[in-house]
Amino acid sequence: MKTVDLNEVTGRVADLCGKANCLLGEDVIAALEKARRAEQSPTGRKILDQILENARLARDKNAPLCQDTGFAVFFVELGTEVRLQGEGTLEEAINRGVARGYKENFLRKSIVRDPLNRVNTGDNTPAVVHLTQVPGDRLSLTFAPKGGGSENMSRLAMLKPADGLEGVKRFVIETVQIAGANPCPPIIVGLGIGATFEKCAWLAKKALLRPLGSRHPVAFYADLEEELLDLVNRTGVGPQGLGGTTTALGVLIETHPCHIASLPVALNMQCHSARHLTAVF
Repeated sequence: MKTVDLNEVTGRVADLCGKANCLLGEDVIAALEKARRAEQSPTGRKILDQILENARLARDKNAPLCQDTGFAVFFVELGTEVRLQGEGTLEEAINRGVARGYKENFLRKSIVRDPLNRVNTGDNTPAVVHLTQVPGDRLSLTFAPKGGGSENMSRLAMLKPADGLEGVKRFVIETVQIAGANPCPPIIVGLGIGATFEKCAWLAKKALLRPLGSRHPVAFYADLEEELLDLVNRTGVGPQGLGGTTTALGVLIETHPCHIASLPVALNMQCHSARHLTAVF
């Protein structure tokens, strides 16, 4: 049995908030460089150069990649052999860390207390915490700040089973075309297929945690990821919506069994500032 102090959780979360908002993952950098080499539009190449330069400056100057430092989203895996000690709950400890991290690192606070009574909470809390229990004595916290521009263009559809694979493809392409420049392309597409209304959206967001360039373990879905990426890039939306051959850097799929009468599909868009970091206890 491992004991984890909640004060340590708070401190690590505060550190994650500062670092994740300033560091673009090496997988994203590599995908942007690959896209820059392949992009056919001169304007698109210039935009990709600027995105790569922005990532370099953010890293070197320890400055946020984007003014939108996002909703604080956490994917937590709590081992069955982990005992938590300290004040309050794990979620409360995470929220204390978010409040500290966003204040100490001068990150923009983007959360309103009520969706229709829009008063800012002042510290970017509360976070959204997705908790999963897993075997073992490991506590893992993955922080993914999620910007509003890309989140706003995400969609979910309850397709009919008869819509099948072609219906899923149509949904993805239609969603990308409707979004246009709004999610700050090149985007990363997180696609959830199956489960229920709410879990399908969770699958789509969880898919965005996979490294760019990785392939789905099931060959059928690995091939579908490649096909959808090609179809998305054929839309011509291009970098920042100004046309080109790089609309998306990747399509990442997660699936779950579903009801015989249902075919839920959710698309969670991520802008090119795909930020996430993990702390393990």
